[in-house]
Amino acid sequence: MKSKSQSLWGDAWRRLKKNRLAMFCLGLVIFFTLLAVYGEIIYRYHEIRDITPSYQLTNLDAAYEAPSSSHWMGTDGLGRDVMARLVQGVRIAYKVGIITSMIAIPIGVILGCLAGFFGGKVDDFIVWLYSTFASMPGLLFILAIAMVVPDRGLLGVYLGIGLTTWVGLCRLVRGEVMKHKEQTYVQAAKALGLGSGRIMFKHILPNISHVIIVTFSLRFPAAVGTEVIMSFLGIGVQGEPSWGLMIDSARMRLWQGMWWEMTFVTIALFLLVLAFNLLGDALRDALDPRLND
Repeated sequence: MKSKSQSLWGDAWRRLKKNRLAMFCLGLVIFFTLLAVYGEIIYRYHEIRDITPSYQLTNLDAAYEAPSSSHWMGTDGLGRDVMARLVQGVRIAYKVGIITSMIAIPIGVILGCLAGFFGGKVDDFIVWLYSTFASMPGLLFILAIAMVVPDRGLLGVYLGIGLTTWVGLCRLVRGEVMKHKEQTYVQAAKALGLGSGRIMFKHILPNISHVIIVTFSLRFPAAVGTEVIMSFLGIGVQGEPSWGLMIDSARMRLWQGMWWEMTFVTIALFLLVLAFNLLGDALRDALDPRLND
């Protein structure tokens, strides 16, 4: 079983390496990940020492400077370096994508496994539950959750996105579990007297892990985009250089020729979302067991 699993992942990696676009997107993802780690180190360093980071210090004499050797991406209306703030925006985007996934994915996996494995009334209840969530306007539901959280900063964003984006994964896992529970290896496990929990999470779940990985790669940019929209609307992270806040502040000066902040933030957001989406599609193809070289 172990060698078969290793062979599956090895074949998937070989298939993925043949896709040049996927490897380029993987490189972009790694680059943004390193930026996020660097941004988190800078943020924690200043937080521990209780000093104001440079990307938050205002200098009105240097306001709206165009890109130059001293400020590669220019400065904003308060004289803050756009590139330093953009890196912090990557940090916030990654935290939103990862933490909301840590909330949504376990909910979707557990409920999907229960519905697909047990069926009957359990399945009916879970189908009713995710159908109810799916029928609600997504963004409005997220905003409502974020608004009622006492701390309307990132905690509200995490809970708002995480508690409302598990439906799609739940449906996928439910369908995969329903298919796998009829396989001979599951029937053999039942005949040996193994418990339902062990069969679901020790035998079936490893065989559908590719669904979870692909879902993460596709929902990550969706969570980032939702956070940008929330910050742009003024609901979400405040006082931090979120990409949504940077876009909101930059748009007011765009017509006066101050193009750099809006341009660089938009390009960064576009590249991050595009890289994850294309990589997610490539992973889905590479991990599809029906594809043979």
